[in-house]
Amino acid sequence: MAEIDESMQREVSRKVSILGSVLPFLAPYKQQIAGAFVALVVTSLVTLMFGQGLRLLVDQGFSQDSTELLGEAILVFVALTFVLSIGTFVRFYLVTSVGERAAADIRNQVFAHVVRLHPGFFDQNLASEIQSRITTDTTLVQTVIGSSASLALRNIFILIGGVILMLVSSFKLSLMVLAAAPVAIGSILLFGRRVRGLSRDSQTGLARVGTQVSESLGHIKVVQASGREGLDSEHFAAKVEAALDVAIKRVRVRAFLIALVMLVVFGAFALMLWIGGQDVLLGETSAGELAAFVFYAFMVAGSVGAISEVLTELQRAAGAMERLLELLASAPEIRNPASPKRLNITSGSARIDVEQVRFRYATRPESEVLRDVSFSVGAGEHVAIVGPSGAGKSTLFDLLLRFYDPTAGAIRLDGIDIRDLSLSDLRARIALVPQMPVLFTGSIAENIAYACPDASESEVRRAADAAHVSAFAEDLPDGLMTEVGEGGALLSGGQRQRVAVARAMLKRPGLLLLDEATSALDATSEFYVQQALAKLTESCTSMVIAHRLATVRDASRILLFESGELLDAGSHTELSRRSELYARLARLQFREAA
Repeated sequence: MAEIDESMQREVSRKVSILGSVLPFLAPYKQQIAGAFVALVVTSLVTLMFGQGLRLLVDQGFSQDSTELLGEAILVFVALTFVLSIGTFVRFYLVTSVGERAAADIRNQVFAHVVRLHPGFFDQNLASEIQSRITTDTTLVQTVIGSSASLALRNIFILIGGVILMLVSSFKLSLMVLAAAPVAIGSILLFGRRVRGLSRDSQTGLARVGTQVSESLGHIKVVQASGREGLDSEHFAAKVEAALDVAIKRVRVRAFLIALVMLVVFGAFALMLWIGGQDVLLGETSAGELAAFVFYAFMVAGSVGAISEVLTELQRAAGAMERLLELLASAPEIRNPASPKRLNITSGSARIDVEQVRFRYATRPESEVLRDVSFSVGAGEHVAIVGPSGAGKSTLFDLLLRFYDPTAGAIRLDGIDIRDLSLSDLRARIALVPQMPVLFTGSIAENIAYACPDASESEVRRAADAAHVSAFAEDLPDGLMTEVGEGGALLSGGQRQRVAVARAMLKRPGLLLLDEATSALDATSEFYVQQALAKLTESCTSMVIAHRLATVRDASRILLFESGELLDAGSHTELSRRSELYARLARLQFREAA
């Protein structure tokens, strides 16, 4: 499937029929929709009945100078108004609530689908643009369901009923009014296409604005430390101005469309009133009948105008729904097997076998990141992976977690090809402690239990104690229930890393993956984290990516990578003796340390 950023550039379907995709989301609310439809029909009929009430009021109330008839006519108006008010309340409440519920269902389904897509999807699509689809686009669809569709049906009923009653009242005058309809409708269809294209461009511009807001505010320290406030503000203003220019063009086209339709319709009205007035003066029709006809003509014209507005909203919503469907149609490249095998876990520690693995990223097919990599890690073994930047070390971890599948070869966990395991079983057996720990908005305890939401309070506390989280949490106002802020901003780097280790401890993995978990820490924080990691690695197999060789001297085995190839494997002493690359890395690092 074409990715979102590419699809934004292509010509979209001009049909609003794509909104039929909303119907499955409305199916659970059939009763509410039926009730709203009944209320809509009633209010439309009552609205049309006002014309007959107006005719009686003029012909019998005013013309006959009868207070009694005038009172009866007013009572009819009051009764009709009461019914109209009740029907409008029912229609508005039911339709709006269904729109809100359907929009919530769409958001839930899109998010549930997107969050299961493989990480490679997000390499090619900005998260902020996807966020805009889930929020802004669903709001447009909600507007159609909760307002525009109801208004469209109501005005269609009034348009049809009004035309019929106009023809009954005066066939001659009706032909004059209806003669203006093709011009008005043609203008709506012609300019409506232009409005839809500009609406999509406007939404694209707003998505770009949102992207810069997300990036700049999400990395505000880097922005300010780099002195980029002024330049970023200028870039932001340029994007806002570009989005504004498109919006102004859209408003200009819509304003011209409205003015043109009004000119045509009210021009026809003026001619109709002149001829109709002549008929009243000649006695060919009554003043009440002319008043009723004028009422119906205004209702028909108003309905045409409202339908034109609704068509614009439908076109915008069609574009929004198309983008949402693109997200829903994005097929995950990493899927569960049709008949997944079950892990036969005989010990807490896992065994890993990497067999002739080759890998290329879809975004860089010309570059092979891993080439014929083969090695095994026994249960309970502590293995380090070292090598220059770009050697493929982090990519290997991504393959172990099956964020991507190898281009060739296989990876086995406890003797089973990981492609034959369900993703949940595979990832339940593995814990990852990244170099830059990720914390989510919430408390320290909630972040520790993130991968084990059913963990008890005592289990969370034991993991916090083992990872030395309790040592700093006790000094915080709410202990483990202290909020960490967005991205863990209220904690230091060492504290965030200890929370990440506690999360891994609570998971009790068979395989622990450490992506240089202490490289960015000060000496004190590193001491605490290393103590926590030492406890964790006692009960599982561990693989650690290390840039500092001093941290992996005691590993049972060191795997040396360069340019995607496994060059050698052995202990620190063995590699120092027989590998020129490793010896050079060791000399540089230990010389710096000395």
